[in-house]
Amino acid sequence: MSVKNNILHLQKHLADNVHLVAVSKTKPNELIIEAYGAGQRIFGENKVQELVEKEESLPKDIEWHMIGHLQTNKVKYIAPFVSLIHAVDSKKLIKEINKRAKQNNRVITCLLQVHIAQEESKFGLDKDGVIEILKTDFPNVSIVGLMGMATYTDNKNQVRKEFKYLKDSYDELKESQPNFSILSMGMSGDYSIAIEEGSNMVRIGSSIFGER
Repeated sequence: MSVKNNILHLQKHLADNVHLVAVSKTKPNELIIEAYGAGQRIFGENKVQELVEKEESLPKDIEWHMIGHLQTNKVKYIAPFVSLIHAVDSKKLIKEINKRAKQNNRVITCLLQVHIAQEESKFGLDKDGVIEILKTDFPNVSIVGLMGMATYTDNKNQVRKEFKYLKDSYDELKESQPNFSILSMGMSGDYSIAIEEGSNMVRIGSSIFGER
């Protein structure tokens, strides 16, 4: 199937309340334009330099999401235009985002990344870390929800359990967080489980663009 057909297939099968982030990392502009032609407007990148280059050369109504681990010294490059930063995993990072947003006269929308996987290599905050950030005022940042990545495993029960934990955490925090509206969980291999467990934003790459 072509990129266009893959996008149309996903749009048809995803519920109206589920936002599709097309993960375009390492993909050439012509494939992004093909997805754009099928009506896709949200694209996710995980490398700052690639994100900046694509933003400069592609249509201006694209919403660019930074979905990868973000280093504090790179925030300044995406602060002028980024629509959503998914992976805020430290207080140091959110302070820097707030500072760079202020310099650009913007409020930058962010998600807090929660560590839900068994793998140590995955980034993310624990529950206490999330609560500490939410208690601090960052006037140029709007925290609108949570993001998480499940363990890379064939054990679907394990994946489901991790997504359920994140959804429960989201629901609990939402009671005191009026801005909370996004729960970003699920990728090409596990997005159907994520949606069943309450995700309303999925990050899909290989099911749209093919394997890297």
